[in-house]
Amino acid sequence: MNEAEAARDAARGSLGFLSLAETTALSHRGVLIPEPGSILISTDVQLHDGVTLWPNVILQVSDGGRIAVGSRTNLFPGTRIVAMGGMVTVAAEAEIGEEGGFTIKAGAGEIVEIGDGARLLGGGSLTLSNRIGRGAQILGPIRCQNCTLGDGGTYRDPEPDERGGVLKGSGVARNIDIPQGHVIQAFGLFAEAPVRRQSYFHPKA
Repeated sequence: MNEAEAARDAARGSLGFLSLAETTALSHRGVLIPEPGSILISTDVQLHDGVTLWPNVILQVSDGGRIAVGSRTNLFPGTRIVAMGGMVTVAAEAEIGEEGGFTIKAGAGEIVEIGDGARLLGGGSLTLSNRIGRGAQILGPIRCQNCTLGDGGTYRDPEPDERGGVLKGSGVARNIDIPQGHVIQAFGLFAEAPVRRQSYFHPKA
């Protein structure tokens, strides 16, 4: 190891992240990392088989926090998950960060739960406590705080009104509760926008 590599790994270690060699070695546990040099992972993050970490992903734990990512989940470029004393759990086959990254933060006592097959894209964020149910979606640069999106099918489900809850557009969503098969589209404050059936946006021919 040359001087530059040693300095890089020392900086990683001082911030609680795995060395480059340790990050690369995650591939032996079934984690797919095309560009390990661009990835920062805290030492006690739990990653299950088949997780894919695309470039510029950060998974950071501090102050007794916890991050667990389920099997076959994709974390796309620009995804940042931080557990500063809180807990973030991502279930299997979720898709997070496509089309602009995504930020998830859980402070002391806060819990963020993301269900199987959920899809979060477009530069949005989750802060405070949130439950994003199975198949639910956040589509766009939406700042979500204390939101609950109901369980349902994924966006591939042929019946829109049976899919998980959806937020789409841009702006701020605080204390929003979206049941299965429903959606709020807004460009500003989501609390002021109507809740509609998803079939409103995806009518059958």
